[in-house]
Amino acid sequence: MRAAFVAAHDGWQVAVLVPTTLLAQQHYQNFKDRFADWPVRIEHLSRFRGKKEQDAVVSGLADGTIDIVIGTHKLLQSEIKFKRLGLIIIDEEHRFGVRQKEQLKRLRAEVDILTLTATPIPRTLNMALSNVRELSIIATPPSRRLAVKTFVREWDNGLLQEALLREVGRGGQVYFLHNEVESIDKMTAQVGQLIPQARVAIAHGQMRERELERVMLDFYHRRFNVLVCTTIIETGIDVPTANTIIINRADKFGLAQLYQLRGRVGRSHHRAYAYLIVPSRAYIGADALKRLEAIESLEELGVGFTLATHDLEIRGAGEILGEEQSGQIQEIGFALYSELLERAVKSLKAGREPHLDGGSSPSTEIDLHIPALLPEDYVPDVHTRLILYKRIASAENEDKLTVLREEVIDRFGLLPPAAQNLFLVTRAKLAAAPLGLRKVDLGQNGGRLMFDAKPNVDPARIIELVQKQPKAYRLDGGDKLHIIKPLPDSNSRVDELQRLLALLSGISGAHTLNRSVPVQEQ
Repeated sequence: MRAAFVAAHDGWQVAVLVPTTLLAQQHYQNFKDRFADWPVRIEHLSRFRGKKEQDAVVSGLADGTIDIVIGTHKLLQSEIKFKRLGLIIIDEEHRFGVRQKEQLKRLRAEVDILTLTATPIPRTLNMALSNVRELSIIATPPSRRLAVKTFVREWDNGLLQEALLREVGRGGQVYFLHNEVESIDKMTAQVGQLIPQARVAIAHGQMRERELERVMLDFYHRRFNVLVCTTIIETGIDVPTANTIIINRADKFGLAQLYQLRGRVGRSHHRAYAYLIVPSRAYIGADALKRLEAIESLEELGVGFTLATHDLEIRGAGEILGEEQSGQIQEIGFALYSELLERAVKSLKAGREPHLDGGSSPSTEIDLHIPALLPEDYVPDVHTRLILYKRIASAENEDKLTVLREEVIDRFGLLPPAAQNLFLVTRAKLAAAPLGLRKVDLGQNGGRLMFDAKPNVDPARIIELVQKQPKAYRLDGGDKLHIIKPLPDSNSRVDELQRLLALLSGISGAHTLNRSVPVQEQ
């Protein structure tokens, strides 16, 4: 609302896109109340409005007389034209597809976009974590807000009757979610038998607009206390007095959807309860069981972000420039993809054209044909090994690598030869990268050095080396130096690499790679 206020007072139009008509109606009322004392014209566009009212809103957007419009997918229709659109707010962003969001972006190239969601889709979360989009997390719950108690249970008339009576008895209201329109009347009759003293109503998406609007307003004003409904209540409906939700056949819902549905209760200072009703566990699939266990265990407030990161791991990160919102990065691997993305983002933020072939943080590939790793018997835990590999590969300079090496020795003891090799090769990469070396490959019969297109090396040094020792060194094209000499053991390869790095960098004497123990033979 503050963002919309700032944009409107600067003369821009604001479009608030929401997934359901009920949420559009609710936001419209909240905006009207909040902006009542200001000269801001607010309208809403959904199927709840008649043709004449919708036409008036469309013309008001085109001539600029409407400052803020709140609407469903109708805002994406081709006849909607804005005079001066400055801000788009997408509520419950996970309910929209890529094409729908891209349609809004095309309305204006320089439009600001603010997306709101408790459970971001994998692609959006990945873009935020990659710095392509800015991310703000509201982790502080409202004062006196309590976490929702969640139970996964099989159908039990006694349990459901107790849940319904407890909520109605304390003056509250209940959502009973049954997501099949065909059998919702039968389920309503069953609920009525469980709690005859309650006033029960039905709400689902196939009802007529006015009838659905009337039912939801009646429920909001507490004219009845049990609402048998479909997932139409999923997005953002705010009824503070509704503090128990019973979800029938919860095994059919996704993890994010269960989280959203559970979020419909517990929106005040009262303790709320969510009952996930499932068939016998023998008939539930393994994935559905995992989802139910996860939602039952994640009871703390503000766990939507944690849940979304699990979703990112399960479904994959999706495409940034394509239309897939989830999916695996199969071609190049996630590590390389993340590195390329990070380079491109840094270049664009610095106002430069990104060059993915060179990159802003070049890395040299060094292969000495020696084992360079952290052995299992040295660091037994695989998770710890992966973290250490990542930290070693990410070391920015020799000082940080030395500190990390000392930490590993302190935690796990003296380095075995293979681990010593790993630090030695990483140190060589740090020395080789600034010189513009792309690859170093040294084996038993010699090897080669490959340079970037514009290496940071004095060509005279290489020419002098080739002229003095033509049988041992040979230039191949403009980017390769061949080493033609036997390097039978690992120590001879490391010594050769030290000499070449010292020569190329112009350092007199041997360029030490700080080898404290002999390297292990392959």
